[in-house]
Amino acid sequence: MQNPKEKMDVSQSILSLIFIISIGVISFLVIHPFILGFSWASMIVISTWPLMLKIQKFLGGKRSLAVAIMIIILLLLFIIPVFFLVNSLIATSIPLIHWFSSNNLEFPELVWLQDIPLIGKKIFISYQDLLSGDGGELIREVRPYMGRTTEFIILQAKNCGLFVIHLMLMLFFSVLLYWNGEKISKSIRHFACRLSSKNGDAIIFLAVQAVRAVALGVAVTALIQAILSGIGLLVSGVPYWALLMIIIVFSCLVQLGPLPILIPSIIWLYWNNNTTWGTILLIWSCLVFILDHILRPFFIRMGADLPILLILSGVIGGLLAFGIIGLFIGPVVLVIFYRLIISWIYGISIASILNNTSLK
Repeated sequence: MQNPKEKMDVSQSILSLIFIISIGVISFLVIHPFILGFSWASMIVISTWPLMLKIQKFLGGKRSLAVAIMIIILLLLFIIPVFFLVNSLIATSIPLIHWFSSNNLEFPELVWLQDIPLIGKKIFISYQDLLSGDGGELIREVRPYMGRTTEFIILQAKNCGLFVIHLMLMLFFSVLLYWNGEKISKSIRHFACRLSSKNGDAIIFLAVQAVRAVALGVAVTALIQAILSGIGLLVSGVPYWALLMIIIVFSCLVQLGPLPILIPSIIWLYWNNNTTWGTILLIWSCLVFILDHILRPFFIRMGADLPILLILSGVIGGLLAFGIIGLFIGPVVLVIFYRLIISWIYGISIASILNNTSLK
């Protein structure tokens, strides 16, 4: 009786493997421009899927109207603020570009340096020597490069254009995912069960939990903090409050909180002798900061019964490793790894751990 391995054609196996790898690489290159938009759409649809089902139920089961309402909500939350941010950046950067490009660029006198005790006069004399000597030479060397600010603006405009394209792709893929959510979910679950019949379905459930926990505990909290901070900045009379509010959103997403923006605003108010509004904004900032530590754990518990430290570690690590999309990738990977380790330690499936957790 012949061994089946003797009938194996080694050359055919190698060529088949090369063909499969080549097809995989080419397919990745083809879909690469759409990966970021599809990833964002997937995270958003997973996070907002329960809301879409409630809207569909309220509208009598009409999926098309529910999808249209969800897209309008996404437009209000993502597209309009981004265009507003770009316009604000352009409006605030034009005077700065004119100042850099002008031939009247001069260093300030800094007369107040003389008022610093002990070392102030020495620093002021050294600074004046720099201006009268090497300082003038420095200005002459820098001026030819001022015209390159236009090139920088063009590069940033290109990046903004790519960002807008990804947003449009995100909206397009969101429509497809909302419309065919059940079919896509069933296909993903079948694929996961083919990889692991024991834990595949539970891993998909964990991934969905982690995404919703991040969306509620991190994204929603950041949005609430930014809105409250923007109200405080507007009422206290801080200029460019809308631009600062959008920056606060990103600051809260990366877990820095609103204080890196609010504290300089408070200092600016006191510097301009607006002590009353500075004090009011200081008290308001303290309330917003405290609210962060109340809302985030509450929303994370609403999204999933997962360790808060694990979610926050995944958010920060994911941002550092993968950029803004890592906001969701990091927690998903950490949660799945955490549950796999627990299941291996106790010798039971992830589904059993989830059932025991829910019973508790």
